[in-house]
Amino acid sequence: QLHLVESGGGAVQSGGSLRLSCAASGFTFMNYDMYWYRQAPGKERELVGSINTRGGITDYADSVKGRFTISRDNAKNTVYLQMNSLKSEDTAVYYCYRGGGFWGQGTQVTVSS
Repeated sequence: QLHLVESGGGAVQSGGSLRLSCAASGFTFMNYDMYWYRQAPGKERELVGSINTRGGITDYADSVKGRFTISRDNAKNTVYLQMNSLKSEDTAVYYCYRGGGFWGQGTQVTVSS
């Protein structure tokens, strides 16, 4: 059974950093591009960024470019989202996504100014 489990969320002050992890199981992780999304209160879910199967190609939303970094460890079946220089507008529930409709449960990130 496929599982995506995010962790690492929490509360941080503006300018701080957090590292989210998404542990995958139930499928051949190395064969899939992976994605991070977020959803702020009252807003639609938006794509934060993506990483290809080998981790050599990443892409980011303009709003996080230069501050967030996606990486993966295929040996650990885990994808990461390193978030630096956090802003209050980064407050959201963050989800990892495999494609095919498979989402994690999300992890809350709250940035206070």
